[in-house]
Amino acid sequence: MKLLLVEDELEIQDFLKPSLADAGYEVDVANDGQAAEKLASAHVYDALIVDLGLPDQDGIDLILRLRKIGVASPVLILSARRSVDDRVAGLELGGDDYLTKPFALAELLARLRNLLKRNIAVSAGPTMLRVGDLELDLLRRRASRAGDLLNLSPQEFGLLEYLCRHAGRVVTRSMLLAEVWGMRIQPDTNVVDVHIYRLRGKVDSEGRVPLIKTLRGVGYVLETQEAATA
Repeated sequence: MKLLLVEDELEIQDFLKPSLADAGYEVDVANDGQAAEKLASAHVYDALIVDLGLPDQDGIDLILRLRKIGVASPVLILSARRSVDDRVAGLELGGDDYLTKPFALAELLARLRNLLKRNIAVSAGPTMLRVGDLELDLLRRRASRAGDLLNLSPQEFGLLEYLCRHAGRVVTRSMLLAEVWGMRIQPDTNVVDVHIYRLRGKVDSEGRVPLIKTLRGVGYVLETQEAATA
């Protein structure tokens, strides 16, 4: 497994690179966003570990640019920013998991293993998901309905993918926070409701049979088209 560590603090570099190597990973290191973009464009990495406080740019801007040029590798964000809003923003804008500084090596390795397992599972499984006339291309990270491309953010795509994988079954806000946003506790946030609202506006736009249903006080369900029209 090959990793790209994007971190400008030499102390953290000197600690993480050998620790990751001892865990069996091959590690490249970038000191800033510009170097990281060059490396990520030239090599295929199994995962990226990205610090948000880079000397030449915000790590979020780097992640957004990497996603735009087609880098789909999972990203573990490292940051001293600890607020719920910061974590949500990082996950919404292309990060796959978020770890605050200071951190324990054991937790970083565990989160990294989970990211890699999740990525392998998606790669090894079907590359397309279909629910009625809704279609998700997992390789190109594109969604369409009745042939019309849906303009989804990375977080909206992840949310829709989870709903599709559980089509016909109720999923709770707790499940979505844990599996899509990586939050094992339930902060006082309406992030799920906001994203469901936006997603419904794109998937169930005017003239289409509604697929995303809210079960008040319980959660959400993505119905099969047959159930939605019954």
